[in-house]
This record gives sequence, structure tokens and C-alpha cells, in this order.
Amino acid sequence: MLPTKSYAAQSAGATLSPFNFERRNPGPHDVEIDIMYCGVCHTDIHFINNDWGISIYPMVPGHEIIGKVVSVGGHVRKLHPGDIAGVGCLVDSCRDCEFCNQGLEQYCANGAVYTYSAYEKDGKTITQGGYSSRIVVDERFVLNISPDLPPEKAAPLLCAGITTYSPLKLWKVGKGHKIAIIGLGGLGHMAVKFAASFGADVTVLSTSPNKKEDALKLGAHHFVITTDAEQLKAVANKFDFILDTLSAVHDYNMYVGLLKTGGTLICVGLPTEPIQIPSFNIVFTRKCIAGSLIGGLPETQEMLDYCAENNITADVEVIPIQQINEAYKRMLNNDVKYRFVIDMATL
Repeated sequence: MLPTKSYAAQSAGATLSPFNFERRNPGPHDVEIDIMYCGVCHTDIHFINNDWGISIYPMVPGHEIIGKVVSVGGHVRKLHPGDIAGVGCLVDSCRDCEFCNQGLEQYCANGAVYTYSAYEKDGKTITQGGYSSRIVVDERFVLNISPDLPPEKAAPLLCAGITTYSPLKLWKVGKGHKIAIIGLGGLGHMAVKFAASFGADVTVLSTSPNKKEDALKLGAHHFVITTDAEQLKAVANKFDFILDTLSAVHDYNMYVGLLKTGGTLICVGLPTEPIQIPSFNIVFTRKCIAGSLIGGLPETQEMLDYCAENNITADVEVIPIQQINEAYKRMLNNDVKYRFVIDMATL
């Protein structure tokens, strides 16, 4: 077993503190990675607080992991010691259902295994995430990171990047489309970059007037303050697509009113309360409400390669692990541009 240092929550709502545990020894298909950087996702806060009632403790969060390969099993072919590699939200799946066979492991019919707060396939070992010194993962669930991507800025691509890239690609968002992005946080700022790079006309919808300048710098063409009734009226029935990145509870029905007839609202945020939309508001206008969950391993690698080729990375603030609890407070106050990334050398 491999001694591993980390920061963990011991119970619901607890602050994170130092925690030692053991990783498994690498098997023939495993990759051992010394973690260099780990992004901080709003989902980490939800899990620590047990907002969805599925958390397992002790919990080492973190699913935006970048590190250096230090050893590989005898059957590993695509990675070698010294390579820079990434691990996202998944570390295993059944590998045999219709979804796994399509490279859609996130929808595994028999249950995908998440990077933390889940049980491995043995049914008893708790997965622990990237706020740690090392991780051991099956080769299938490890991504190649191009040397053209700065590792600290690449880490958030493993969640915020693929979560926004995947639906934009699925719905073929591009030239000729008008798309609105709700929220300009970790997910939202990546959505703006991708949508603009795909050639779409991009509008950011926000409650924060002070984000306009940043939105335009990131690639948005327009900016709308959603608390301004006149600005909202001006964009009613305007958008082909709206990508909703908000994890806070909000009024979905208001945003449905901004879609064209036949438009689609794509939800990637996970508020803790149900979506409630009157059926008349979608039936009579053929509007769609859809959801999208991260991406499978092939698409995640495609996204990383696209980012390397097009110089797309996350805007980050690198912090030492000792500031993680303060970072959570700042995230809840929207005080980060636009993703915290932990320098794991500080562990």
C-alpha cells in the first residue's frame, strides 16, 4: 500500500484538515500519479456538506487532477513515467454496458465510480480525490496532458472544461447560433471560451454588472444583467441555446422565456431544489429542457487536445492547500476568477 497525505472532511459540513491514508499498489493496468495541481469545484462543497445526501466520510475531495506519472503497470501502453497526466470525475465503470462501449462512461448503466465519495468496484473501498499527494487509477480513466498546456491552468479542464465542452458539441453549437451562458464562474467562463471558439454569438447572463468587462474579454459578444427588466425584455425569445451553469437555486422559467421557439435550455449546474417549469411554457413553443453530465473519456481527451491546439485554458488563482477552507468561503461569495487550483507541492 502507498502512504498518502491529503486534506479531508471527517463529517458533513466539517472544515478540511490534514489526513493520512493509503492508496492501493499499482496493478498491471494502473497508473500511479504524483499530484501537482488539483482544481477546486463547487461540487466539492456540495459533497462536503452532504447537500445531496450521498456523501461518504472521511472524504478527500478533488476531481480536477493534474500530475506526473511515476510508475505504470506492465500492461499500460499509452502512458509512461515522466508524462503529465490528468484524472477527472471518474476512476472506473463497468466497461461493458452500452454506454461504456460508446465511450460514455459517465452514464454507465451499472454505476460509474466517481473520483471521491464513492465505492470502488469491490463495494467497500472508498474512493478519495485529488486534494492528496498521489493517486492510482486504471489507464482507461487517465488522460494525456499536452506539454503545451500549463498544468495549473489545465486542471479545471477535467471538470469545468469537459462539462461545458460536451453539451456544446452534442448540440453542435457554432456559427449561426445565438447562445446565452448563465453565470460567469468556473463553468461559465469555460463555456464562453468554447462557445466563442466554435463561432457562436455569445451572450453572458449575470446578476453582477461588474462582470461585464471580463465577459467580453473572455470572448462574449454581449452582456445582460438579469435583474434589469428592460435588458431581459430586449432578449426575450432570442436564443437558440442557453447553457445554465448555476449551482445555486434559481428561476428556470425566466430563462426559458429567453429561448426562441424550438430552443433548448441545457442544465449543467446542480442546484439542491427541483426544476419547476409550467408545461405550457414548453409545450406551446416546442422548447426543450435538457441536462448534460461531464463527458466520457474519449470526449474528454478530445477536449484536452482541442484546448492544446487552440490555446484554451482556465483562468485560475493558485493557492496552497492550507488556504482551502478560506477558498470555499470565497467561492460562496463569488470571490474567485474563475477557478481555485491547489498547488499540491504545499501539502
